[in-house]
Amino acid sequence: MKKIFLFIILGITINLKAQEASVEKSMFSIQTGFAGLWLNNEFKLANSLALRSEIGIEYDFAVGDHYDEAGFILQPVITLEPRFYYNLKKRNSQGRKTSNNSGNYLSLRTSYHPDWFVINLDDNITKTADLSIIPTWGIKRSIGDHFTYETGVGLGYRLVFLKANSYNGHAQNVDDFNTTESQYTPYLHLRIGYVF
Repeated sequence: MKKIFLFIILGITINLKAQEASVEKSMFSIQTGFAGLWLNNEFKLANSLALRSEIGIEYDFAVGDHYDEAGFILQPVITLEPRFYYNLKKRNSQGRKTSNNSGNYLSLRTSYHPDWFVINLDDNITKTADLSIIPTWGIKRSIGDHFTYETGVGLGYRLVFLKANSYNGHAQNVDDFNTTESQYTPYLHLRIGYVF
C-alpha cells in the first residue's frame, strides 16, 4: 500500500512538473517595435504549441515596384502564426522562466495586408493587398510579470495582388489589371510588449 501511495505521489509530482513547462492557455498582449504596433493573442493547442493571432499596423520593408518612391508607409496586417516552443522543458528543468511563453520557437507566419488603407501613400497610387507565408525562428522572453521582448527572423514567399493602376497610376497593358506578383521576402522583427 505504501508503494502504491508513493507511486501516486511521484506521478502527481511528475505531472505537475510537466504542466509547468507548457505554453499559456490564452494570453493577450500589445507589442511595438521599429516597424509597427500590434495586438495579439496566443492560444494553447498543445503543451509546446500555440496559435498566435494578430492584428496591427506595420511598415512594409519589401513592398516591390508597386509602391516605388512611396517613402515611409504603414498598412494594416492580419496574421495567423502557429508557434512551436521547442525548449520549454529544458528551460523549466534549468530553473529559467517559461511564463508568458518565454522560450525559443519555430513558426509558420502567415500574414495578409488588406488593401483597406495605407498611411502616407499618395492618392494617385492604388493600394494593393498581399499574402505572405514565412517560416520563422525566434526567441521570446519575459521581463517581470507583464513585459516581454521577442525577436525573430525568417525568409518566405509573398504574393502581391495587383490591381489596375498599381504601377504608380498607370497600367502597362490590359494584362496588368488584376494580376499577382510573387517574390521572396525576408522577415525580421524586434518587439517589446505588455501582457494583459
